[in-house]
Amino acid sequence: MTSGPLITEVVLTFCLAAFILYKYGDWKRQNILVTFGVLIAWYFSFLIIFVLPLDVSSTVYRQCINLHNETQNNSCKVPWSHVPDNVLPNLWRVVYWSSQVLTWLLLPLMQSYAKAGEFTVKGKLKSALVDNAIYYGSYLFICGVLLIYIAVKPGLHLDGQKLKAIASSASNTWGLLLLVGLLGYALVDIPRSFWLSATPGHRLQLAYFKIAKVSADKCEAEETLEDILESIQSMKSCVTHGDPLYYEMKTVIDKVPRDLNIRNKVQSAGAHADSMVSPTLKSLVRIHQQLIRALHTSKRTATQWKLAMEKVVLLEDVQRNRNSRDHMFKHTFPNTKPLISPTIEWYWRCIIEDYIYRGFGIICAILSTAVVWSELTFFNESPVLSLFALFISGFGDKYDYFSIELLSTIIIAYLCFCAYSTVLKIRVLNYYYLAPHHQTDEQSLIFSGIMLCRLTPPMCLNFLGLIHMDSHIIKHQLMETYYTQVMGHMEVVSIISDGFNIYFPMVVLAFCLATYFSLGSRLLSFIGFQQFLDDDELTTELIEEGRELVNREKRRRQRSEETAERRREYIERFGIGKQNISVPAEPVINSGLTRDSTSRSNLLAAAEPIADYQTDYRQQPPRNLFDDI
Repeated sequence: MTSGPLITEVVLTFCLAAFILYKYGDWKRQNILVTFGVLIAWYFSFLIIFVLPLDVSSTVYRQCINLHNETQNNSCKVPWSHVPDNVLPNLWRVVYWSSQVLTWLLLPLMQSYAKAGEFTVKGKLKSALVDNAIYYGSYLFICGVLLIYIAVKPGLHLDGQKLKAIASSASNTWGLLLLVGLLGYALVDIPRSFWLSATPGHRLQLAYFKIAKVSADKCEAEETLEDILESIQSMKSCVTHGDPLYYEMKTVIDKVPRDLNIRNKVQSAGAHADSMVSPTLKSLVRIHQQLIRALHTSKRTATQWKLAMEKVVLLEDVQRNRNSRDHMFKHTFPNTKPLISPTIEWYWRCIIEDYIYRGFGIICAILSTAVVWSELTFFNESPVLSLFALFISGFGDKYDYFSIELLSTIIIAYLCFCAYSTVLKIRVLNYYYLAPHHQTDEQSLIFSGIMLCRLTPPMCLNFLGLIHMDSHIIKHQLMETYYTQVMGHMEVVSIISDGFNIYFPMVVLAFCLATYFSLGSRLLSFIGFQQFLDDDELTTELIEEGRELVNREKRRRQRSEETAERRREYIERFGIGKQNISVPAEPVINSGLTRDSTSRSNLLAAAEPIADYQTDYRQQPPRNLFDDI
C-alpha cells in the first residue's frame, strides 16, 4: 500500500496543465482570475483522466476481495498503486463537484463578464447574470419539468442525495448528447487525417484551402472593425471634455490598440458634421461590446493567418525538397539558428515524417474500430462482446494492474483527444481558437475550460460502461468505482438510467458512417460553411486562391529581406557604423482600417503600389547620408 503513484500523478498532472496554459495563454496580460479559473478547470479535468485508471485497478482488487469473501490479500494481489479506501472518494468529491461548479456557474459568468460592454463592475456583473439567465433558461425549464415529474410520481421522496444525483446525471446527459456527435466525427476523421497527411501534396492542398478561408475571415474582421471605428470617431466628435459621458467615451477609445494606427484619428475631431452621432449611455455600451468582440476577432484571424502562412511555406519547402539529390533541406526563408543539420532535417521531413503519420493513422484506426465496436456491444452481458471489457477482465484475472491502468489511460486519453479536437474544428465555434506562443485570448481559454469540464465526466462514465464497471449496465456487477459512487445514478428516472445512457451511444455508428461518406461536410458546404471536398469545384477555386495568396506573401517577404540585405552590404562595404547613420523611421502604411472622405484619398488608398507614400512629406525626418546614397 503506497500513495507514491497517486501523488506522482497529481503533481505531474498539475505541471502538465500549467505548461499547456503557459504555452497558449499570456499570464502577464490576462486577468489573474481567468488564469486561476482556467488552470483549475484544466487541472481537475486532466486529473479525472489520469487518476481514474488507478480507481479501476483498485476496483478490480476490491472485487477480488469480495468474491473470495476475504479481508486480507491471501489470494488477491494488492495493486502497486493501492491507496487507503477513503482517499479516492474524498478526491473525487472535491474534483468532480468543483469542476461542475466551474463549468456551469463561475466560468460562464467570467466569460460573459469579459464580453460585457458596461463600464462599471456592477454593470458587467448584471449583464453577465442576464446573459447566463437567458442561456440557461432551457435547462431550468427541463429541470423544472423533471422535478414536477418526480414530485407527482408515487413512492418517490426527494432528499439531498437524490438532488445531487439528478444534478450530476442531468449534466452527464447533456454532455453525452454532445459527446456522441463529436466522437462520431473524430473516430473517422482523425485516422483518415493522419493517413492522408502522409500522401504527398494532400497536406499542402488542405493548407492552401485553409489559408484562403482564413484570409476571407481576416478581411471580414478588418471591415467590421473599420465600421465600428468610424462609428466611434463620429461619437467622439460629439463628446467634449466636460460631457457626462466623457469617461465612458475615453474608456472606449482606450480599448483601441496603438498599433492599429487609428487611435490618433479617432481622438481627433475630424469627422464631418453630417456624420456626427450624439451618443447615449446605451449606445456607448453597445459600441463598446461590439468593439471588444471585433478586436477579439481581428486578433484571432491575424494570429490564424500568421500561423497558417508559416505552415504552408514549410509544406511547400517539404514538397520542393522531396526530389533533392543532395539530401539537404533548404528553406525558402532560412532560419538564423537552425536546430538540426540540413541533412537530418531532410530525412526527418521528407521520409520519416510520412511513416510516422501512417503509423499514427493505423494505430488510431485500430482504436477507433475498437471504440465503435465496444459502443455497440457494451450492454451485452453474456457473452461479453466489448473488447475493452474483455481486456480489462483478462488483465484482472492475472492481477496485472499495471496493464489495466495503462490500457485505461490510453482509451480515456484517445476519447478525450477525439472529443476535444473536434470542438476546436467546428466551423460554427470558430470564434474560439487556441493559438500557441501565448497568443490565445481570455475568452477562448475560458471556453476551453468549460468544454473540457463538461465533456470529461460523461466520457469517463461512458468508458466505465465500456469496461463493464457500471451496475446499471451490468446488473451482476459486484463493485463499482469510487468515481461512479460519487457521481451517483439516475435511479429516479429509469428512462434515462436504463435507456438513454445505455442505448444512445449506439448512435455513434450513424455519425461515423456520415463522416466516412462526408455527408456532414457536404451538408455544411451546402448551407454556406465551405468544407474541404476533393470533388467540389468551389474547393478547387479556394485552393488556387490560397496558392496565389501564399505566392504574394512570399514575394513581399523576399523583397523585405532583399532590402535589409542591401542595407547590410552597404554598411559593410563602406565601413560606416550604424551609429553614424540615422536610418529614417519607416513611413506609416495605411492599414486599410480608416477611410478618408475625399475621393482623391480613396483613389490613392485603392492603389496598392503607392500605399507606402500616403504619409505627409512634412512629417518625415530630414534626409541624411544614407538617403542621399
